[in-house]
Amino acid sequence: MKKHSKEYLANLTPSKCYELLVEGNKRFVENLSTNHDHLEMVNETREGQYPFAVILSCMDSRTSVELIFDQGLGDLFSIRIAGNIVNNDILASLEYAVKYVGSKLLVVLGHTECGAINGAKKGVKDGHLSELLNKIKPAITKAMLEKEDARLFSDTVAYTNVENSLEEIISGSDIIIDLFSKGEIGVVGAVYNVSNGKVDFFKNLTPKIK
Repeated sequence: MKKHSKEYLANLTPSKCYELLVEGNKRFVENLSTNHDHLEMVNETREGQYPFAVILSCMDSRTSVELIFDQGLGDLFSIRIAGNIVNNDILASLEYAVKYVGSKLLVVLGHTECGAINGAKKGVKDGHLSELLNKIKPAITKAMLEKEDARLFSDTVAYTNVENSLEEIISGSDIIIDLFSKGEIGVVGAVYNVSNGKVDFFKNLTPKIK
């Protein structure tokens, strides 16, 4: 079955999509990335796109999701914004991916050493940055309350910020919660470590995803 096709996507499960990301990141860390034929992928996707996952991540130049998950052209929807925060435009983009294209997995990906988080910690106020950084401040408060939680080891705010974004998505989109409750999509939270390239899939909301 052709990889970049409606049929291929329809036969994937949320759990299988999760496995594709886990395996891809393992290849990336071990420097065994696939030798993608970009011209072939251009030809395969010119009549349509069928990404198996949609990933909300930070705009940080070190966190290109296609690279760190070893995926190619047409495999992922990539939504990037400083601090991987959520607003109505982000929600609309996520809804489009899972309802109208059929992506089976929704991932919020934060990362360590995040500039937006550091700015929010310092209380930076400058132009439109002020409004964006205010969206991260609840994660700072939450991280302070959960600082003894071992799973939040090296960068507590990065983890709690992902959790907050997931909560905003689930509570803010009837479309997403409907598809999720029916088991048609998976929802996962993760943090990328800029020091070693590893992704920690720490928040798996989908029961069948381990």
